[in-house]
Amino acid sequence: MTGRTIVITGASDGAGAAATRKLAAAGENVVVVGRSPAKTKAFAADMDADYFIADFSELSQVRRLADELRDRFPRIDVLANNAGGMINTGVPTVDGHENVLQVNYLAPFLLTTFLLDRLIKSRAKVISTSSAYQPLIRKVTAEDLLQTQRVGGPKAYALSKIAIIMFIRELNRRYNAEGLTCASFHPGWVVSNFAPSSSSRAVAIFQATGIGRIIGTTPEQACDQLVWLATTVGDRDWTSGEYYVKRRIGKNHKITNDPEAARELWDRTAALVAG
Repeated sequence: MTGRTIVITGASDGAGAAATRKLAAAGENVVVVGRSPAKTKAFAADMDADYFIADFSELSQVRRLADELRDRFPRIDVLANNAGGMINTGVPTVDGHENVLQVNYLAPFLLTTFLLDRLIKSRAKVISTSSAYQPLIRKVTAEDLLQTQRVGGPKAYALSKIAIIMFIRELNRRYNAEGLTCASFHPGWVVSNFAPSSSSRAVAIFQATGIGRIIGTTPEQACDQLVWLATTVGDRDWTSGEYYVKRRIGKNHKITNDPEAARELWDRTAALVAG
């Protein structure tokens, strides 16, 4: 099957751009979503792809993006929530949330739920980028995951990636029977501009050293998980609702296996982004 409509956020750089290139080369209709108008427009032109601009640090832009996608595409076969970052500025977003939490978790939650009717009608796949960093965090509650104002960028990042896994679990529980399939995944340590832009000096130094280059993966390697999930069949080639590392179910934080916590997180998040 080719020519599916695949929406990728964070698609103008890094693993998202590499995935876009591979999927477009395979004949898929890839829709590029990026934050930078200049970079996104130039990349989309090079790919001959549709594009949309949205800064996830403003939820009004996420709502507008959802409206634009619904207006433009009668069918969305894959939504890849790939945009993210590790920058904790210490200043709340215009919506009053911590930056990393909003960009990595609240925004993709809002985009997905705003598009749910279209996604269910299309029997779509929702795939979301998480991280193998998340199991390193100690015991947390659903409430803790939404209270990241006083933690640094790396911990806020890990908490947001725990939240993503739980979101996918609950999305599957609620809508798999209606034909929706979904998964979260770890792309690997990507050698791109992600870590140098982190608010963590240690992370940026690590990536800049020879160690970072040795154990890191290129964007072309890192996009494998996204491309694999986007082009295969959920509940046949992989299990909907699971978290994947190197095409296998991966280790995740203990709380992600708690269905009550996942329900609580969903309900709290929905109330938090309502507006």
